[in-house]
Amino acid sequence: MSKKTYRAAAIGHTGRGDYGHGLHTAYQGLEQVEFVAVADPDETGRLKAQAETKAPRAYADYQEMLRAEKPDLVSVCPRWTDCHLELVSACLAAGAHVYCEKPMTWNLEEGDRIIAEAAAHQLKVAVAHQGVYLPHIQHLQHLLAEGRIGQVLSLHAHGKQDKRGGGEDMIVLGTHLFNMMRFFAGDVAWMSAQVTDEGKELAKAHIRQSTEPVGPVAGDCINSYFSFKSGAVGFFDSRRDQAGGQRYGMEIVGSAGIISLRGGSGGELMIYPYPLFRPADPAQQWQPLEEVPDQPLAKGNQLAILDLIGAAEQDRPPLSSAADAVAALEMILGAYESQITGRRVQFPLQQRRHPLVAWQEAG
Repeated sequence: MSKKTYRAAAIGHTGRGDYGHGLHTAYQGLEQVEFVAVADPDETGRLKAQAETKAPRAYADYQEMLRAEKPDLVSVCPRWTDCHLELVSACLAAGAHVYCEKPMTWNLEEGDRIIAEAAAHQLKVAVAHQGVYLPHIQHLQHLLAEGRIGQVLSLHAHGKQDKRGGGEDMIVLGTHLFNMMRFFAGDVAWMSAQVTDEGKELAKAHIRQSTEPVGPVAGDCINSYFSFKSGAVGFFDSRRDQAGGQRYGMEIVGSAGIISLRGGSGGELMIYPYPLFRPADPAQQWQPLEEVPDQPLAKGNQLAILDLIGAAEQDRPPLSSAADAVAALEMILGAYESQITGRRVQFPLQQRRHPLVAWQEAG
C-alpha cells in the first residue's frame, strides 16, 4: 500500500440499525487511517460511538459530516437496509469509498444502482461479509483449489434456524453463507427452490415484514438448490426452531473428503479425509483442520478496511464487493422467484424487483 493517510468516518443510527457488527470501530490500530468523525442523529448513541472510536468530532447530520470532514473512507453501519441506498449514494457523491453493513440492499434494483454509482464515481464499495476476509477461510479456499478433498462436488449450507428460520434467516444470516458459497464455488448458473409455511405451499398471505426492515420475507421452511458454473452444486436449508438455532454452517463435499465449517466466522473447521462417509468405521474419524487459527468476525472488519484501501489503490474489486452482495442477494430472492413461478430461474435474475413485492402487486 502507499504511504497515504486516509481520513475515515462512520455513519450510524441508534435505534434504527445502530452500528451493525462494529463497523465503526474497525479503523482502530490502522496506521494509515485517521478516524475523524461519527454521525448519528441520536445524541446518546452519537456520544457513545464517539467514545468507542475516539473520534475528535461527532455530527447529528451525516451530510454535514461529509461536507465538513471530506473523508476518504466511510463505514455505513446500520443493520437496517432501508437507509443503505441513501447513505451509500451520499458517501459516493462526496468522493468516499464505502464499507457497508450487510445485507447491502433489500432488492436488486437498489443494489444495481449502487454498483452503477460506484462505477460512475470510480470508487469502491465493500460489504461486511467478514468471513471471507479471515485468514482461515482464505486458507481453506487455497486448500480446495489445491485439491485437499479432491474435486469439489457440492456445498451444503444451513441457516441458523432459530425463531427467524425460513425467510428472515435466509436474508439476515444466509447472506454470509451465500457469499461464502460463491467464494468457494464461483458464480451460480441457475437455481430452484421450495418455500413453505407450516407445511403449506407459499401463498400471498404468508408474506410479512421481518423483525428488522430488510424487506418482505415469507416462509418458515426453505430448501434451495444451486447449479454453479464451475460444475459444483449447492444446497441451502432453513427451518424455524431447529436444534436451538445451532445449525449455522456449511459442509463442502469433495470426491476425496468432506470439510465442515461451523459458527458465525466458520471457525469450527473439521475435515473427514476419506472419499466415502463411513461413521461406523472406527478408523475413519473427523479431524481438526487447524493450519490457520480461527479469528473473530471483528478482525474481518479490519481486514476488510485494509482490502478496501488496497482495492482503491490497485483499482480492483474489493474481496467482498457490491457486485458480490448483489449476487448473494440473487441467491436469496431467487428462492421466492422459483417458488412463485414453479420453475428454475436463470442467473442473473431478469426480475430485478423484489419477487414478493411484484407478486403482491400482480393481483
